[in-house]
Amino acid sequence: MAMSGGLLAQPPIPVAPPNIVVILCDDLGYGDVGVYNPEAKIPTPHMDRFAREGMRFTDAHSPSSVCTPTRYGVLTGRYCWRTRLKSGVGSGYSPALIEPGRDTIASLLKRMKGYRTGGFGKWHLGLGTEEKVDYAQEFRPSPLEYGFDEFFGIPASLDMPPYVFIDGRRAVEPPTSTIGDSGEVKRGPFWRGGPRAPSFEMDEVIPSIVKRACAFVEREKSPFFAYVPLPAPHTPWVPSKPFKGKSKAGLYGDFVEETDASIGMILAALERAGKAQNTLVIVTSDNGAPWEERDAKEALGHWANAKWRGQKADIQEAGHRVPFMVRWPGKVRAGAVSDQTICLTDIFATVAQVQNLPLAPGMGEDSYGLLPILTGRQNGPLRPAIVHHAANGLFSIRQGDWKLVLGRGTGGFTAPVKYEPKPGETPGELYNLRTDPHEDRNVYDGNPAVVARLTALLKSYQEGGRSR
Repeated sequence: MAMSGGLLAQPPIPVAPPNIVVILCDDLGYGDVGVYNPEAKIPTPHMDRFAREGMRFTDAHSPSSVCTPTRYGVLTGRYCWRTRLKSGVGSGYSPALIEPGRDTIASLLKRMKGYRTGGFGKWHLGLGTEEKVDYAQEFRPSPLEYGFDEFFGIPASLDMPPYVFIDGRRAVEPPTSTIGDSGEVKRGPFWRGGPRAPSFEMDEVIPSIVKRACAFVEREKSPFFAYVPLPAPHTPWVPSKPFKGKSKAGLYGDFVEETDASIGMILAALERAGKAQNTLVIVTSDNGAPWEERDAKEALGHWANAKWRGQKADIQEAGHRVPFMVRWPGKVRAGAVSDQTICLTDIFATVAQVQNLPLAPGMGEDSYGLLPILTGRQNGPLRPAIVHHAANGLFSIRQGDWKLVLGRGTGGFTAPVKYEPKPGETPGELYNLRTDPHEDRNVYDGNPAVVARLTALLKSYQEGGRSR
């Protein structure tokens, strides 16, 4: 037997597989988090502390500027425009979007590594197979068919009917009542009228979801995966009673504070259970905030998307540049900041890397593992390029400093949504984000070689079925 220092060599102590928690906020802007925006008017102490304890990315992007496509990308590692959903989002009655047999993070961890898996929050990826889900019946597929041992949350956005909680494959209470339209437009207490469960109260949704998520991470033995797609601070801005009026920045500020506190509660649950040291946690957002000048005036001059141009749904940076923070004690250096260009689709391959699982063909086609960046083994570019997608289906591709938009307009909420160039006018947009981060100077006409190269690269990604 080998000897070392006069002692018998001992076999290495097995390292327990890490727990994994992904917290996906809804419409949280880059400028909503204090560590990203020193001029933010809304305190976010829990996210700020979380960022200091791990790595913060400054050039992270959602794969879409709206929610359903991003959620598909997060769970599957694949751009959603490869599916039947080419633009827009689903509704609370849409059929399931994830294809039968396609692996999600949950199914991969459960099938290959025996993880317990739980989802808590906003699903918004469709349920069942019919054109309109019947919430009085059991529905399949549900999140349980995509690898989750349990799921508790709401079918779609908190401003979309039906207003019900779902638990597994059923509604907790059928939507036998109704609620009228809020009368607002795209902001504040906005919601769409429609069916509602009699006991459903909007301001109780976030606390109920967080309670279930905390119970899961405290109760489950390692290893486990918790996916927590919080439905906030998306409209309707309905902070629960302890947060109403707390921020001094209007309802939105209150709701952001509740979002931050909710993240703090989940992190505290990990601490109480003694699991924080062996848990990889990611906190991010599904797209930018729907934020306009009038919103900033009502929120003490707070700019939810910081300096970036545009807002949620747009092809411009504010539509898809999001906060992205990772904590993994002992693996990820505290206080680290990375300017690597990454995409939320990369979470899938990162989880696979952590588990030492190679991605099979037809799996995570647009996902690059971030482990070399997280552990400090790689400083150079990881991704050769990233594809952006606006609400109306407008494409953009980014490579290094160059960002090419395949058309004119924003493709989202900001006017003009679509601009048809006149004969002789520039057909697209090209920006150098290093010299022009606000996308003010369209240099498309002066750089034909860059336009041609990026156009060809995007076409190869679209036609080849993968970008990895």
